[in-house]
Amino acid sequence: MEFLLENILNLVGFLVGLAIGIMSYIGFRNTGSPTLFRLTIAFSSISLGFFVIWTGYMVEDFVTKTGSVERWIQTLGIAIQTVGYFFIAFSHSIKSFFPKSSYFRSVGIIPLFLVSSVQLEHIFRSVSFILLAYGAIETMLSYFDNKNKGAISVSVGLALLALGEFVGWYSFVFPESILYSASMIIKIGGLIALFIPVSKVPLTRIKFDDGLE
Repeated sequence: MEFLLENILNLVGFLVGLAIGIMSYIGFRNTGSPTLFRLTIAFSSISLGFFVIWTGYMVEDFVTKTGSVERWIQTLGIAIQTVGYFFIAFSHSIKSFFPKSSYFRSVGIIPLFLVSSVQLEHIFRSVSFILLAYGAIETMLSYFDNKNKGAISVSVGLALLALGEFVGWYSFVFPESILYSASMIIKIGGLIALFIPVSKVPLTRIKFDDGLE
């Protein structure tokens, strides 16, 4: 039963993320907002991450039937989602977070090949939590500056996504608990909260650059 619930939640996450990605793209076409273009990439990545994990569940359910999803599939899906979280949190200052030297960039990647997939999964979840928490705080601070009501929903959405990643990390510490399903539900709630301001863009032609900075 728990396996089926996780399968369904990943499918729902994929569909919700895809819907937001499509709405962001429509908003970008209507407004020309660079932020909405980056949100299109972000939510497409998040949706793809859910899809990869859901595919892993489907393969296990109908093909391998081992009772658990391959760990590397989970890691890959979470990594793809982390890319989306990166675009959400740092869409206005991505370049400043990369070293200028190509040598230091290459050295920074090496440790990723020296750890197991389980450790990589912890790293990706930790990075996702930091990115989302940072984005939630920055967005809330921007609300106090410009009183953009859409920023509240964005901040709540990012905070829920961060909480979902935090609970998801604990699901590996207690693998037999319902924590993983709880983390999925929280993350889907966060995506829905983010969907609210994005869904208004094609109708009102409002740019959300200020609210997301």
